[in-house]
Amino acid sequence: MNMTEITLSQPNGPIAVLGATGYIGARLVPRLVDAGWTVRAIGRNRDKLQGRRWSHLPGVETAYGDVFDLDSLIEALQGCQAAFYLVHSMNPNVKNFAKADRLAAQNMVSASSSAGVRRILYLAGLGDESTGLSHHLQSRREVENILKQGTVPATVFRAAMIIGSGSASFEILRYLVERLPVMITPRWIFTKCQPIAVRNVLYYLVASLKCPETVGGTFDVGTEEVVTYNDLMRIYAEEAGLPKRWIIPVPVLTPRLSSYWIHLVTPVPAALARPLAEGLRNPVLCKDTRIRELIPQELLDCRQAIRLALEKMRYQQVETSWSDAGVIAPVEWSSIEDPDWAGGTIFKDDRRVVVKATAADCWPAVIGIGGKTGWYYGNWLWHLRGWLDRIIGGPGLNRGRRQPDQIQQGDALDFWRVLAVQPQARLKLVAEMKLPGEAILEFSMIECTDGTTEIRQCARFKPYGLLGLLYWYSVLPFHKFVFVGMLRGIAKASKGEILLGPEAI
Repeated sequence: MNMTEITLSQPNGPIAVLGATGYIGARLVPRLVDAGWTVRAIGRNRDKLQGRRWSHLPGVETAYGDVFDLDSLIEALQGCQAAFYLVHSMNPNVKNFAKADRLAAQNMVSASSSAGVRRILYLAGLGDESTGLSHHLQSRREVENILKQGTVPATVFRAAMIIGSGSASFEILRYLVERLPVMITPRWIFTKCQPIAVRNVLYYLVASLKCPETVGGTFDVGTEEVVTYNDLMRIYAEEAGLPKRWIIPVPVLTPRLSSYWIHLVTPVPAALARPLAEGLRNPVLCKDTRIRELIPQELLDCRQAIRLALEKMRYQQVETSWSDAGVIAPVEWSSIEDPDWAGGTIFKDDRRVVVKATAADCWPAVIGIGGKTGWYYGNWLWHLRGWLDRIIGGPGLNRGRRQPDQIQQGDALDFWRVLAVQPQARLKLVAEMKLPGEAILEFSMIECTDGTTEIRQCARFKPYGLLGLLYWYSVLPFHKFVFVGMLRGIAKASKGEILLGPEAI
Protein backbone atom coordinates (compact mmCIF):
# COMPACT_ATOMS: atom_id res chain seq x y z
CA MET A 1 0.00 0.00 0.00
CA ASN A 2 1.56 3.30 -1.04
CA MET A 3 1.13 6.68 0.60
CA THR A 4 -1.34 8.06 -1.96
CA GLU A 5 -3.67 5.12 -1.35
CA ILE A 6 -4.09 6.03 2.30
CA THR A 7 -4.39 9.80 2.14
CA LEU A 8 -6.98 10.78 4.73
CA SER A 9 -9.78 13.32 4.42
CA GLN A 10 -12.54 14.50 6.73
CA PRO A 11 -15.54 12.86 4.99
CA ASN A 12 -14.00 9.36 4.99
CA GLY A 13 -14.83 8.38 8.55
CA PRO A 14 -13.85 9.34 12.10
CA ILE A 15 -10.39 9.32 13.64
CA ALA A 16 -10.26 6.89 16.57
CA VAL A 17 -8.46 7.84 19.77
CA LEU A 18 -7.70 4.93 22.09
CA GLY A 19 -6.69 6.15 25.51
CA ALA A 20 -8.95 9.17 25.12
CA THR A 21 -9.21 9.79 28.87
CA GLY A 22 -5.44 9.69 29.39
CA TYR A 23 -3.04 12.60 29.64
CA ILE A 24 -2.33 12.97 25.90
CA GLY A 25 -5.54 11.48 24.55
CA ALA A 26 -7.86 13.83 26.44
CA ARG A 27 -5.95 16.83 25.06
CA LEU A 28 -5.77 15.39 21.56
CA VAL A 29 -9.52 14.91 21.03
CA PRO A 30 -10.55 18.61 21.10
CA ARG A 31 -7.55 19.56 18.95
CA LEU A 32 -8.58 17.04 16.30
CA VAL A 33 -12.07 18.55 16.36
CA ASP A 34 -10.61 22.04 15.98
CA ALA A 35 -8.69 20.77 12.96
CA GLY A 36 -11.95 19.66 11.32
CA TRP A 37 -11.87 15.92 12.03
CA THR A 38 -14.69 13.75 13.35
CA VAL A 39 -13.42 11.86 16.39
CA ARG A 40 -14.42 8.57 17.98
CA ALA A 41 -13.13 8.46 21.55
CA ILE A 42 -12.72 4.84 22.63
CA GLY A 43 -12.35 3.56 26.17
CA ARG A 44 -13.35 0.87 28.67
CA ASN A 45 -15.64 3.17 30.62
CA ARG A 46 -18.18 4.99 28.50
CA ASP A 47 -19.46 7.04 31.44
CA LYS A 48 -15.94 8.30 32.04
CA LEU A 49 -15.65 9.25 28.37
CA GLN A 50 -18.98 11.06 28.43
CA GLY A 51 -17.88 12.94 31.52
CA ARG A 52 -15.18 14.75 29.55
CA ARG A 53 -16.06 18.29 28.52
CA TRP A 54 -15.38 17.57 24.88
CA SER A 55 -17.67 14.52 24.76
CA HIS A 56 -20.68 16.59 23.68
CA LEU A 57 -18.87 18.65 21.08
CA PRO A 58 -20.21 18.37 17.52
CA GLY A 59 -18.03 15.82 15.77
CA VAL A 60 -17.22 13.71 18.86
CA GLU A 61 -18.67 10.28 19.48
CA THR A 62 -17.79 7.85 22.27
CA ALA A 63 -17.56 4.09 22.03
CA TYR A 64 -16.78 1.17 24.31
CA GLY A 65 -13.61 -0.67 23.42
CA ASP A 66 -11.22 -2.72 25.55
CA VAL A 67 -7.74 -3.40 24.14
CA PHE A 68 -7.84 -6.76 25.97
CA ASP A 69 -11.15 -7.71 24.33
CA LEU A 70 -10.54 -8.19 20.61
CA ASP A 71 -14.19 -8.34 19.59
CA SER A 72 -15.05 -5.08 21.36
CA LEU A 73 -12.03 -3.41 19.78
CA ILE A 74 -13.00 -4.52 16.27
CA GLU A 75 -16.51 -3.17 16.78
CA ALA A 76 -15.25 0.14 18.18
CA LEU A 77 -12.89 0.69 15.22
CA GLN A 78 -15.43 -0.06 12.51
CA GLY A 79 -15.58 2.77 9.97
CA CYS A 80 -12.56 4.64 11.36
CA GLN A 81 -9.94 5.69 8.82
CA ALA A 82 -7.10 6.15 11.31
CA ALA A 83 -6.46 5.36 14.98
CA PHE A 84 -4.25 6.98 17.58
CA TYR A 85 -2.99 4.28 19.91
CA LEU A 86 -2.23 6.03 23.22
CA VAL A 87 -2.61 3.09 25.57
CA HIS A 88 -0.14 1.66 28.05
CA SER A 89 -0.52 -0.54 31.12
CA MET A 90 2.09 1.04 33.38
CA ASN A 91 -0.05 1.55 36.47
CA PRO A 92 -0.09 0.19 40.04
CA ASN A 93 -2.87 -2.31 39.27
CA VAL A 94 -0.91 -4.17 36.57
CA LYS A 95 1.90 -6.41 37.86
CA ASN A 96 3.45 -7.19 34.45
CA PHE A 97 2.86 -4.12 32.31
CA ALA A 98 5.13 -5.37 29.50
CA LYS A 99 3.07 -8.55 29.06
CA ALA A 100 -0.19 -6.56 29.17
CA ASP A 101 1.09 -4.03 26.63
CA ARG A 102 2.24 -6.83 24.34
CA LEU A 103 -1.21 -8.43 24.30
CA ALA A 104 -2.94 -5.06 23.83
CA ALA A 105 -0.71 -4.18 20.87
CA GLN A 106 -1.34 -7.55 19.21
CA ASN A 107 -5.08 -7.02 19.59
CA MET A 108 -4.74 -3.52 18.14
CA VAL A 109 -2.98 -4.89 15.06
CA SER A 110 -5.65 -7.56 14.51
CA ALA A 111 -8.59 -5.26 15.19
CA SER A 112 -7.29 -2.48 12.94
CA SER A 113 -6.87 -4.89 10.05
CA SER A 114 -10.31 -6.46 10.56
CA ALA A 115 -12.04 -3.08 10.89
CA GLY A 116 -10.42 -1.58 7.80
CA VAL A 117 -8.39 1.09 9.60
CA ARG A 118 -5.88 2.65 7.20
CA ARG A 119 -3.36 4.15 9.62
CA ILE A 120 -2.16 3.65 13.20
CA LEU A 121 -0.33 6.43 15.04
CA TYR A 122 1.58 5.65 18.22
CA LEU A 123 3.44 7.79 20.76
CA ALA A 124 6.49 5.86 21.96
CA GLY A 125 9.61 6.62 23.99
CA LEU A 126 13.03 7.83 22.88
CA GLY A 127 16.11 5.78 23.74
CA ASP A 128 19.17 4.27 22.11
CA GLU A 129 19.01 0.46 22.20
CA SER A 130 22.81 0.26 22.30
CA THR A 131 22.78 1.81 25.80
CA GLY A 132 20.64 -0.98 27.28
CA LEU A 133 17.09 0.33 27.52
CA SER A 134 15.17 0.24 30.79
CA HIS A 135 12.30 -2.24 31.17
CA HIS A 136 9.80 0.55 30.51
CA LEU A 137 11.52 1.75 27.31
CA GLN A 138 12.04 -1.84 26.14
CA SER A 139 8.31 -2.41 26.47
CA ARG A 140 7.54 0.73 24.47
CA ARG A 141 9.95 -0.43 21.76
CA GLU A 142 8.32 -3.88 21.72
CA VAL A 143 4.86 -2.34 21.25
CA GLU A 144 6.27 -0.18 18.49
CA ASN A 145 7.67 -3.26 16.68
CA ILE A 146 4.40 -5.19 17.04
CA LEU A 147 2.44 -2.32 15.50
CA LYS A 148 4.99 -2.00 12.69
CA GLN A 149 4.71 -5.68 11.80
CA GLY A 150 0.98 -5.48 11.13
CA THR A 151 -0.67 -4.96 7.75
CA VAL A 152 -1.87 -1.46 8.70
CA PRO A 153 0.90 1.18 8.32
CA ALA A 154 1.97 2.50 11.73
CA THR A 155 3.48 5.93 12.33
CA VAL A 156 5.60 6.14 15.47
CA PHE A 157 6.61 9.29 17.33
CA ARG A 158 9.35 8.80 19.90
CA ALA A 159 9.42 11.36 22.71
CA ALA A 160 11.49 11.81 25.84
CA MET A 161 10.14 13.70 28.85
CA ILE A 162 6.95 15.60 27.99
CA ILE A 163 6.84 18.97 29.74
CA GLY A 164 3.31 20.11 30.45
CA SER A 165 1.07 20.87 33.40
CA GLY A 166 -0.14 17.62 34.88
CA SER A 167 2.27 15.18 33.17
CA ALA A 168 3.82 12.54 35.45
CA SER A 169 7.38 13.55 34.58
CA PHE A 170 6.67 17.23 35.13
CA GLU A 171 4.94 16.54 38.46
CA ILE A 172 7.98 14.60 39.68
CA LEU A 173 10.23 17.50 38.67
CA ARG A 174 7.91 20.07 40.25
CA TYR A 175 7.50 18.40 43.63
CA LEU A 176 11.16 17.47 43.99
CA VAL A 177 12.34 21.01 43.27
CA GLU A 178 9.64 22.79 45.29
CA ARG A 179 9.87 20.59 48.38
CA LEU A 180 13.59 19.86 48.62
CA PRO A 181 16.07 22.77 48.84
CA VAL A 182 18.82 20.13 49.14
CA MET A 183 18.58 16.98 47.03
CA ILE A 184 20.69 13.84 47.20
CA THR A 185 20.22 12.36 43.75
CA PRO A 186 21.41 9.38 41.67
CA ARG A 187 24.01 9.85 38.96
CA TRP A 188 21.30 10.01 36.29
CA ILE A 189 20.92 13.67 37.24
CA PHE A 190 23.53 14.35 34.54
CA THR A 191 21.95 12.16 31.84
CA LYS A 192 21.39 14.05 28.60
CA CYS A 193 17.90 14.40 27.19
CA GLN A 194 15.77 16.36 24.74
CA PRO A 195 12.35 16.96 26.34
CA ILE A 196 9.42 18.35 24.40
CA ALA A 197 6.51 20.61 25.30
CA VAL A 198 3.12 18.90 25.31
CA ARG A 199 1.73 21.45 22.83
CA ASN A 200 4.47 20.50 20.34
CA VAL A 201 3.68 16.80 20.71
CA LEU A 202 -0.01 17.44 20.08
CA TYR A 203 0.76 19.55 17.01
CA TYR A 204 2.84 16.74 15.49
CA LEU A 205 0.10 14.20 16.13
CA VAL A 206 -2.67 16.28 14.56
CA ALA A 207 -0.62 17.55 11.61
CA SER A 208 0.66 14.07 10.73
CA LEU A 209 -2.84 13.05 9.58
CA LYS A 210 -2.46 15.36 6.57
CA CYS A 211 1.21 14.60 5.98
CA PRO A 212 1.45 11.47 3.79
CA GLU A 213 5.24 11.44 4.17
CA THR A 214 4.77 10.34 7.79
CA VAL A 215 2.85 7.16 6.89
CA GLY A 216 4.73 4.14 8.20
CA GLY A 217 7.61 6.26 9.47
CA THR A 218 9.36 6.49 12.83
CA PHE A 219 10.27 9.97 14.06
CA ASP A 220 12.16 11.38 17.02
CA VAL A 221 10.46 14.43 18.52
CA GLY A 222 12.07 16.80 20.99
CA THR A 223 13.25 20.33 21.57
CA GLU A 224 16.34 21.46 19.71
CA GLU A 225 18.42 21.94 22.88
CA VAL A 226 20.15 19.14 24.78
CA VAL A 227 19.89 19.40 28.57
CA THR A 228 20.44 17.27 31.66
CA TYR A 229 17.93 16.63 34.44
CA ASN A 230 20.14 18.80 36.60
CA ASP A 231 19.57 21.63 34.09
CA LEU A 232 15.81 21.08 34.23
CA MET A 233 15.78 21.33 38.02
CA ARG A 234 17.79 24.53 37.92
CA ILE A 235 15.53 26.05 35.23
CA TYR A 236 12.40 25.07 37.14
CA ALA A 237 13.64 26.70 40.34
CA GLU A 238 14.44 29.89 38.45
CA GLU A 239 11.06 30.03 36.66
CA ALA A 240 9.19 29.25 39.89
CA GLY A 241 11.04 32.00 41.75
CA LEU A 242 12.66 29.57 44.21
CA PRO A 243 16.07 29.95 45.85
CA LYS A 244 18.94 27.98 44.37
CA ARG A 245 18.58 24.23 44.90
CA TRP A 246 21.63 22.27 46.06
CA ILE A 247 21.96 18.94 44.25
CA ILE A 248 24.34 16.25 45.51
CA PRO A 249 24.69 13.21 43.21
CA VAL A 250 25.65 9.91 44.84
CA PRO A 251 26.29 6.47 43.27
CA VAL A 252 24.30 4.37 45.75
CA LEU A 253 20.72 5.38 44.94
CA THR A 254 19.19 2.53 42.93
CA PRO A 255 16.03 2.94 40.81
CA ARG A 256 14.09 1.10 43.53
CA LEU A 257 15.28 3.48 46.27
CA SER A 258 14.73 6.45 43.96
CA SER A 259 11.15 5.33 43.27
CA TYR A 260 10.38 5.06 46.99
CA TRP A 261 11.76 8.54 47.56
CA ILE A 262 9.74 9.92 44.63
CA HIS A 263 6.67 8.14 46.04
CA LEU A 264 7.05 9.88 49.42
CA VAL A 265 7.84 13.37 48.09
CA THR A 266 5.63 13.56 44.98
CA PRO A 267 2.07 12.41 44.09
CA VAL A 268 3.43 9.76 41.69
CA PRO A 269 3.15 6.23 43.17
CA ALA A 270 6.21 3.99 43.45
CA ALA A 271 4.78 1.54 40.91
CA LEU A 272 4.82 4.29 38.28
CA ALA A 273 7.89 6.10 39.58
CA ARG A 274 10.17 3.06 39.41
CA PRO A 275 9.98 2.40 35.63
CA LEU A 276 10.28 6.14 35.04
CA ALA A 277 13.31 6.34 37.33
CA GLU A 278 14.92 3.36 35.61
CA GLY A 279 14.49 5.09 32.26
CA LEU A 280 16.31 8.20 33.46
CA ARG A 281 19.65 6.43 33.16
CA ASN A 282 19.22 6.20 29.36
CA PRO A 283 20.28 9.19 27.24
CA VAL A 284 17.20 10.16 25.23
CA LEU A 285 18.34 12.21 22.26
CA CYS A 286 16.83 12.86 18.84
CA LYS A 287 18.91 11.19 16.13
CA ASP A 288 16.40 11.51 13.30
CA THR A 289 15.04 15.06 12.99
CA ARG A 290 13.22 14.72 9.63
CA ILE A 291 9.93 15.53 11.31
CA ARG A 292 11.02 19.14 11.80
CA GLU A 293 11.10 19.57 8.01
CA LEU A 294 7.96 17.55 7.29
CA ILE A 295 5.88 19.31 9.97
CA PRO A 296 7.53 22.65 10.80
CA GLN A 297 6.48 24.43 13.98
CA GLU A 298 7.99 26.63 16.66
CA LEU A 299 9.55 24.25 19.16
CA LEU A 300 9.51 25.63 22.68
CA ASP A 301 12.76 25.31 24.56
CA CYS A 302 12.75 23.82 28.07
CA ARG A 303 12.51 27.16 29.82
CA GLN A 304 9.56 28.26 27.69
CA ALA A 305 7.80 24.91 28.22
CA ILE A 306 8.28 25.03 32.00
CA ARG A 307 7.14 28.66 32.12
CA LEU A 308 3.99 27.81 30.16
CA ALA A 309 3.22 24.80 32.39
CA LEU A 310 3.59 26.95 35.51
CA GLU A 311 1.34 29.57 33.98
CA LYS A 312 -1.37 26.98 33.26
CA MET A 313 -1.21 25.84 36.87
CA ARG A 314 -1.21 29.38 38.23
CA TYR A 315 -4.39 30.22 36.31
CA GLN A 316 -5.94 26.81 37.08
CA GLN A 317 -6.11 25.80 33.43
CA VAL A 318 -4.71 22.28 33.70
CA GLU A 319 -6.50 20.35 30.94
CA THR A 320 -5.48 16.84 31.95
CA SER A 321 -3.36 15.12 34.58
CA TRP A 322 -1.39 11.87 34.69
CA SER A 323 -3.78 10.79 37.48
CA ASP A 324 -6.80 10.94 35.12
CA ALA A 325 -5.83 7.65 33.48
CA GLY A 326 -6.78 4.26 34.86
CA VAL A 327 -9.81 2.11 35.55
CA ILE A 328 -12.51 3.37 37.90
CA ALA A 329 -13.48 0.65 40.36
CA PRO A 330 -17.16 -0.21 39.74
CA VAL A 331 -18.09 -0.78 43.44
CA GLU A 332 -21.40 -2.38 42.53
CA TRP A 333 -22.33 -2.85 46.20
CA SER A 334 -22.15 0.85 47.04
CA SER A 335 -25.55 2.18 45.96
CA ILE A 336 -27.41 3.86 48.80
CA GLU A 337 -30.60 2.33 47.40
CA ASP A 338 -29.32 -1.24 47.94
CA PRO A 339 -31.00 -3.31 50.68
CA ASP A 340 -28.92 -3.91 53.83
CA TRP A 341 -28.13 -7.50 52.88
CA ALA A 342 -26.84 -6.67 49.36
CA GLY A 343 -23.15 -7.39 48.75
CA GLY A 344 -22.49 -8.98 52.16
CA THR A 345 -21.46 -7.02 55.27
CA ILE A 346 -21.66 -3.30 54.52
CA PHE A 347 -21.08 -0.67 57.20
CA LYS A 348 -22.67 2.72 56.71
CA ASP A 349 -22.67 6.18 58.20
CA ASP A 350 -25.42 8.47 56.89
CA ARG A 351 -25.91 12.09 57.93
CA ARG A 352 -27.78 15.12 56.68
CA VAL A 353 -28.08 18.86 57.08
CA VAL A 354 -30.83 21.19 55.85
CA VAL A 355 -29.72 24.59 54.56
CA LYS A 356 -31.72 27.63 53.54
CA ALA A 357 -30.18 27.74 50.07
CA THR A 358 -30.78 26.31 46.62
CA ALA A 359 -29.01 23.24 45.26
CA ALA A 360 -27.20 25.55 42.86
CA ASP A 361 -25.85 27.50 45.85
CA CYS A 362 -24.72 24.33 47.64
CA TRP A 363 -23.15 22.55 44.69
CA PRO A 364 -19.89 24.59 44.48
CA ALA A 365 -19.19 23.82 48.15
CA VAL A 366 -19.73 20.09 47.58
CA ILE A 367 -17.52 19.78 44.50
CA GLY A 368 -14.88 22.09 45.97
CA ILE A 369 -13.93 19.54 48.60
CA GLY A 370 -10.35 18.30 48.85
CA GLY A 371 -7.20 19.72 47.27
CA LYS A 372 -6.22 23.14 48.58
CA THR A 373 -9.72 23.70 50.00
CA GLY A 374 -9.32 20.71 52.29
CA TRP A 375 -12.12 18.75 53.91
CA TYR A 376 -13.79 21.59 55.83
CA TYR A 377 -12.98 20.08 59.23
CA GLY A 378 -10.12 18.28 60.93
CA ASN A 379 -7.71 18.80 58.07
CA TRP A 380 -4.79 17.73 60.26
CA LEU A 381 -6.48 14.34 60.67
CA TRP A 382 -6.92 14.05 56.92
CA HIS A 383 -3.25 14.96 56.40
CA LEU A 384 -2.18 12.41 59.02
CA ARG A 385 -4.27 9.76 57.26
CA GLY A 386 -2.70 10.83 53.97
CA TRP A 387 0.86 10.48 55.28
CA LEU A 388 0.11 7.06 56.75
CA ASP A 389 -1.36 6.00 53.44
CA ARG A 390 1.66 7.31 51.56
CA ILE A 391 4.07 5.41 53.80
CA ILE A 392 2.33 2.08 53.12
CA GLY A 393 2.23 2.66 49.36
CA GLY A 394 -1.05 4.49 48.78
CA PRO A 395 -1.58 7.77 46.90
CA GLY A 396 -1.99 9.91 50.03
CA LEU A 397 -3.16 13.49 49.63
CA ASN A 398 -0.32 14.53 47.30
CA ARG A 399 -2.39 14.13 44.14
CA GLY A 400 -4.72 16.94 45.13
CA ARG A 401 -7.11 17.71 42.30
CA ARG A 402 -6.81 18.97 38.75
CA GLN A 403 -8.94 22.11 39.15
CA PRO A 404 -10.36 23.67 42.33
CA ASP A 405 -13.88 24.43 41.10
CA GLN A 406 -14.59 21.86 38.40
CA ILE A 407 -14.87 18.10 38.60
CA GLN A 408 -15.64 15.24 36.24
CA GLN A 409 -15.96 11.49 36.42
CA GLY A 410 -12.58 9.79 36.67
CA ASP A 411 -10.81 12.75 38.30
CA ALA A 412 -8.42 12.04 41.15
CA LEU A 413 -9.38 13.90 44.31
CA ASP A 414 -6.68 13.40 46.97
CA PHE A 415 -6.87 9.68 47.80
CA TRP A 416 -10.33 9.35 46.28
CA ARG A 417 -11.48 9.07 42.67
CA VAL A 418 -14.70 10.51 41.28
CA LEU A 419 -17.05 7.65 40.49
CA ALA A 420 -20.10 9.67 39.47
CA VAL A 421 -21.13 13.31 39.05
CA GLN A 422 -24.65 14.66 38.56
CA PRO A 423 -24.49 18.47 38.70
CA GLN A 424 -26.44 19.96 41.62
CA ALA A 425 -27.55 16.50 42.66
CA ARG A 426 -24.83 13.95 43.42
CA LEU A 427 -21.10 13.42 43.87
CA LYS A 428 -19.82 9.90 44.49
CA LEU A 429 -16.21 9.12 45.42
CA VAL A 430 -14.47 5.76 45.65
CA ALA A 431 -11.49 5.37 47.99
CA GLU A 432 -8.08 4.61 46.49
CA MET A 433 -6.14 4.75 49.76
CA LYS A 434 -4.77 1.51 51.17
CA LEU A 435 -7.64 -0.11 53.07
CA PRO A 436 -8.60 -3.57 54.36
CA GLY A 437 -11.78 -3.21 52.35
CA GLU A 438 -13.62 -0.95 49.88
CA ALA A 439 -15.07 2.45 50.69
CA ILE A 440 -17.21 5.11 49.05
CA LEU A 441 -18.26 8.59 50.12
CA GLU A 442 -21.34 10.08 48.52
CA PHE A 443 -22.94 13.51 48.72
CA SER A 444 -26.46 14.06 47.42
CA MET A 445 -28.78 17.05 47.45
CA ILE A 446 -32.56 17.29 47.54
CA GLU A 447 -33.97 20.74 46.81
CA CYS A 448 -37.35 21.48 48.37
CA THR A 449 -40.09 23.82 47.15
CA ASP A 450 -39.61 26.15 50.14
CA GLY A 451 -36.14 27.16 48.93
CA THR A 452 -34.23 24.84 51.26
CA THR A 453 -31.85 22.02 50.34
CA GLU A 454 -31.09 18.81 52.20
CA ILE A 455 -27.47 17.76 51.82
CA ARG A 456 -26.85 14.10 52.55
CA GLN A 457 -23.49 12.56 53.27
CA CYS A 458 -23.33 8.77 52.98
CA ALA A 459 -20.24 6.70 53.79
CA ARG A 460 -20.10 2.99 52.92
CA PHE A 461 -17.43 0.44 53.83
CA LYS A 462 -17.16 -3.19 52.78
CA PRO A 463 -14.58 -4.89 55.05
CA TYR A 464 -12.10 -7.58 54.05
CA GLY A 465 -12.02 -10.16 56.83
CA LEU A 466 -11.20 -9.53 60.46
CA LEU A 467 -8.74 -6.74 59.69
CA GLY A 468 -11.48 -4.85 57.86
CA LEU A 469 -13.84 -5.20 60.83
CA LEU A 470 -11.16 -3.95 63.22
CA TYR A 471 -10.42 -1.00 60.93
CA TRP A 472 -14.05 0.11 60.81
CA TYR A 473 -14.56 -0.01 64.56
CA SER A 474 -11.24 1.77 65.20
CA VAL A 475 -12.19 4.78 63.02
CA LEU A 476 -15.86 4.84 64.02
CA PRO A 477 -15.30 7.14 67.06
CA PHE A 478 -13.78 9.78 64.76
CA HIS A 479 -16.76 9.83 62.40
CA LYS A 480 -18.92 11.88 64.73
CA PHE A 481 -16.38 14.67 64.73
CA VAL A 482 -14.94 14.48 61.22
CA PHE A 483 -18.11 13.73 59.24
CA VAL A 484 -20.31 16.10 61.24
CA GLY A 485 -17.68 18.85 60.95
CA MET A 486 -17.27 18.24 57.23
CA LEU A 487 -21.03 18.39 56.59
CA ARG A 488 -21.34 21.55 58.68
CA GLY A 489 -18.42 23.09 56.76
CA ILE A 490 -20.11 22.36 53.42
CA ALA A 491 -23.33 23.94 54.68
CA LYS A 492 -21.50 27.08 55.85
CA ALA A 493 -19.61 27.31 52.56
CA SER A 494 -23.02 27.33 50.84
CA LYS A 495 -23.67 30.65 52.68
CA GLY A 496 -27.12 29.56 53.73
CA GLU A 497 -28.58 29.36 57.22
CA ILE A 498 -28.43 25.87 58.77
CA LEU A 499 -32.02 24.95 59.66
CA LEU A 500 -31.51 21.35 60.77
CA GLY A 501 -28.54 19.21 61.71
CA PRO A 502 -26.04 17.97 60.95
CA GLU A 503 -27.64 14.81 62.27
CA ALA A 504 -27.45 11.06 61.72
CA ILE A 505 -30.14 9.58 59.52
